[in-house]
Amino acid sequence: MRSIWNGAISFGLVSIPIKLVNATESHSISFRQIHLADGGRIRYRKVCELDGEEVSGAEIGKGYEEADGSVIPITDEDLAQLPLATAKTIEIMSFVPAEEIDPLQMDAAYYLAANGATAAKPYTLLREALKRSRKVAIAKYALRGRERLGMLRVVDDVIAMHGLLWPDEIRAPEGVAPDEKVSVRDAELDLADALMATLGEVEMASLHDDYRDAVEAMIAAKAGGAFEPVEAAGEPAGGQVIDLMAALEKSVRAAKASRGEAEDEPAGGTGGADGGDGGAEVTPIRRPAAGRKGTAAPKAVGGKKSTATSARKTASATASAPAKRATKSTTKTAGGAASARAGSGAGSGTGKKAASAKSTASKSTTAKGSSAAAAKKTKAATPRRKTSA
Repeated sequence: MRSIWNGAISFGLVSIPIKLVNATESHSISFRQIHLADGGRIRYRKVCELDGEEVSGAEIGKGYEEADGSVIPITDEDLAQLPLATAKTIEIMSFVPAEEIDPLQMDAAYYLAANGATAAKPYTLLREALKRSRKVAIAKYALRGRERLGMLRVVDDVIAMHGLLWPDEIRAPEGVAPDEKVSVRDAELDLADALMATLGEVEMASLHDDYRDAVEAMIAAKAGGAFEPVEAAGEPAGGQVIDLMAALEKSVRAAKASRGEAEDEPAGGTGGADGGDGGAEVTPIRRPAAGRKGTAAPKAVGGKKSTATSARKTASATASAPAKRATKSTTKTAGGAASARAGSGAGSGTGKKAASAKSTASKSTTAKGSSAAAAKKTKAATPRRKTSA
């Protein structure tokens, strides 16, 4: 790897010659600006504002612009005369536990490579000292014309340096947190913990840039002349979260389903975000089992039709008995059948079904007023039934 800076690590009286090598690289795809009419590249030229002439790199210098717009020229000689002890040295100032470094301060990362055979021994000494102490080194160094702050730590068998922002470059998070006072219940925290446990951990090495892969595939397809645009999926519509508990429960179920795990009751139970016990409960719809009868209303109608049939059979079997006795027997039979069917109903509709059965039995008792007509019909039908038998 190509070094971008050569110098030494100052470790007390120990000097370690090193080379600075970039530890990270960008894989983002860059594009050129082109003229849409002919595809020609668009380039930026450095032009002087006063005379409008294009200026070469040798004619360009540095200058500091004042608040009033005036510019003070600054030369490389001026900067070279400034006292900068870290111009070619990474000066270690202290060793601190790694957890004391705020990740907000982290900047670019570099590898420090030993520069030459004489650097091998002191380089290894510093590396092993950092390992055994389980601390990181805080140092100052100069790069690209300015002094910077850095943190040295061990990565595998290499000393790595992270550029750090100066403490005064970190902005205070004032006005960022929500102003509203919100209380979080233990049940909500339990569900959040359950969601975190369900999502689990991930191998960082397995993560990659899906968008970059899609862009590369599109470029390859366009280069081969086989690119077909695909309609972009619409953005999901945003909405206000009404019930935090329900959203957490649904998230836990979705995470378990994606991992192929069984859906058990999430930790914390169910309860509304406002403290209620049933606001966020999600109850699956239970469908009636196969072959199980539903409501009792059709049964009541069926019971009435069955009553007329039973009356004919009873009158046919007891043609010599009085029609009044046959009607009373029929009424009792219909009432019992209707009660049994009404009792087999489910849920809160039992009372209504029983009332429907009673109404059916009451209607059956009206047959008493027409007993003579029923008897005549029975006598007329009896010889035909016997003949058919």
